[in-house]
Amino acid sequence: MLNALNREPVGATPARLAELTGIHRTTVRRLLETLQDEGYVLRSLSDDSYRLTIRVRELSEGFRDEHWISSVAAPMLGELLNEVLWPTDLCTLDGDTMMVRETTHRFSRLSFHRAMVGRRLPLLETATGLAYLAYCPEKEREELITLLAGRDDASGEIARNRELVNNLILRTQRKGFGENYMNWNAEENIASIAIPIKSGDKVHACLNIVYVAKAMTIDQAAEKFLPAMTRIREKIEQGLAEEG
Repeated sequence: MLNALNREPVGATPARLAELTGIHRTTVRRLLETLQDEGYVLRSLSDDSYRLTIRVRELSEGFRDEHWISSVAAPMLGELLNEVLWPTDLCTLDGDTMMVRETTHRFSRLSFHRAMVGRRLPLLETATGLAYLAYCPEKEREELITLLAGRDDASGEIARNRELVNNLILRTQRKGFGENYMNWNAEENIASIAIPIKSGDKVHACLNIVYVAKAMTIDQAAEKFLPAMTRIREKIEQGLAEEG
């Protein structure tokens, strides 16, 4: 089913997919509903067509990026910790959330969380999520926002307010980093700033620094930590380029 949809870049109706695959139309629709529930396809209400979402990248990429995270990024996070002291995370896109893939929380004496690897962070309520959305290609951004708008939670409510989303994206692009100052209810006492790690137009990951909000404002954190974060990002991007 996914292979058939991949050959139809503008989408396909259940009837067309039944024709392509030889599967009965009723079974095709049931499979599409399952894939939609899992976030792999989107249905157009205007013509009842279905198309793939960016989440299908997980199926082909899997965890092939583990190597560069462990070999390139992890040592750099340790170097950053020595300079900034507050814990940092390296997060990658996972479906319609960001996932913590590497962290210095377990090493930082200022950390308030130890088990962070594997934790999912919402795109529109966290610094890493906003950094990703602001700097990923426009087409990918629109697909993610559309996917988020279908959620029945705080992320979905934000995503359906396009004026608010556009303002968040423009603010992030203008400042050059994502920010969260007690905006995420799950962590309402923390603040964070984050920057993207890129090659060309592709955002591979986002790098953040997390601190107790009462310790400093976002602008103070940016002035204090962004130079070091930017240097580490450049080293990680250089390492990525050398790995090819």
